[in-house]
Amino acid sequence: MTSQKTYVEPPGPSYDTPTAEQPEPPKHSRRTILAVVASFAALGVATTVVGGGLLNPPSSTEDGNFSGETLEFLIPLASGGGTDTWARFIGTELTHYIPGSPGFAPVNEPGGEGISGTNKFARSAKADGTEILVGTASTVVPWVLGRSAVRYSFEDLKPVVVNGTGGVIYARTEAGVNGVEDLVNRDKPLEFGGISATGLDITTLVAFDLLEAEVTSTFGFEGRGPVNLALQRGEIDLDYQTTSAYGSAVKGIVEEGKATVLMSFGQLDGSGEVVRDPNFPDVPTVPEAYERLHGKKPSGEKFEAYKTLLGLTYTYQKGLWVPQETPEKAVTLLRESSEKLGADKEFQDKAAKVLGGYPLVADAGMADRVRDAYTVSSSVRSYVKELLESNYDIHVE
Repeated sequence: MTSQKTYVEPPGPSYDTPTAEQPEPPKHSRRTILAVVASFAALGVATTVVGGGLLNPPSSTEDGNFSGETLEFLIPLASGGGTDTWARFIGTELTHYIPGSPGFAPVNEPGGEGISGTNKFARSAKADGTEILVGTASTVVPWVLGRSAVRYSFEDLKPVVVNGTGGVIYARTEAGVNGVEDLVNRDKPLEFGGISATGLDITTLVAFDLLEAEVTSTFGFEGRGPVNLALQRGEIDLDYQTTSAYGSAVKGIVEEGKATVLMSFGQLDGSGEVVRDPNFPDVPTVPEAYERLHGKKPSGEKFEAYKTLLGLTYTYQKGLWVPQETPEKAVTLLRESSEKLGADKEFQDKAAKVLGGYPLVADAGMADRVRDAYTVSSSVRSYVKELLESNYDIHVE
């Protein structure tokens, strides 16, 4: 049994009643009281005027130095994937080029095909240059499609640096395909192997529609590796692979005569036109394939949609973004540091595999080019959604 002790205050003088040892203090005059009140009022005004900056101080990243700061990269996909690898590599290297050498903290927020984490960033990221979103095609396509779960817009963000990739579309030769001419006037449609029509595959699907290729599609593969194996087994006829996978997945079977490279996706140049991919200089682009098939250059709604998706999913596929309200001085510092990083020969050698042979782009005109590429017209959005509904029975929600 535990007993409870009660503490009793020892007897002593009361501070409520004056004693002989403690005389009653003199009463203040009305004038004294008013003077004291006035002094406190003046102090309050001074605190509001002089100390207002303490309540809303300027961002410490505006002074051209990130010393003592930490760059937090929000990666909206799981760790270990291509985007995660890219982000961690770029973040680690970039901090050495930013004045003040800030720390680096990658934060993975997977879920909803990248939508959940990107929504979180749009909702709560600090606009001081220290919180940075990692963007990729996985999060761009749902935004283009206007999916209901998307609560972000790339039009409300500022690009810091972008990095692209490329790819080729190739076919199984035993399916009777030796060139782009074999995509049309067929007795039997060719079968394309895809992962998801509402992911990176969408650019290829738009290319087929633009070319008027006779193609049907099977979706649900777990990655482009399994698609490549299915093509080699004769289960599908058409596939695409990005530049980084070309050497291991495509080059060998092309040299053996088992596959034929039909076209590359190409790249957007500074004026928004499609040019040949520098990693595939001898391979015609999708627009060149169109011209070969139809005897004229492509134009119209489908071609505009193709160029839009090419920019979003290939030329500017990955990038770092900050909130629109981020101070311009902080954004400029991040961009200039990124440009210096990209121009460093030692970095280029180290980054060859991770970047897939495509440069980091953060030059003075980058922001305008990216802004133009990320301006998606309502007609393009409508066309892509209608294509998914009419050709693939996919209704975007």
